[in-house]
Amino acid sequence: MKIAVFDTYVQRPDGRRMHFDILVRDQSPDKDIDVVLAHGRRYLAAKQLPAASLSAQECRFCHVESAPPSVEEEIARIGFAIIELQNCD
Repeated sequence: MKIAVFDTYVQRPDGRRMHFDILVRDQSPDKDIDVVLAHGRRYLAAKQLPAASLSAQECRFCHVESAPPSVEEEIARIGFAIIELQNCD
């Protein structure tokens, strides 16, 4: 499966800058920015972080790659996957 990777940065309430990737199928409507932002807000809400400020300025398309099986399974299950990179604790 080819996936689109969206590089995402969010300022946390504690001042740290959170960095994570949102992974979706490389097809419409999955890779439409509004859909990707909704996934990002869902992820932030699950971490009990404010999600209202997430916009296309903080979340940008980066590249397309082949998904490993674990990512394919996650996308098949919930429609997206997250790779936590910095300050996602």
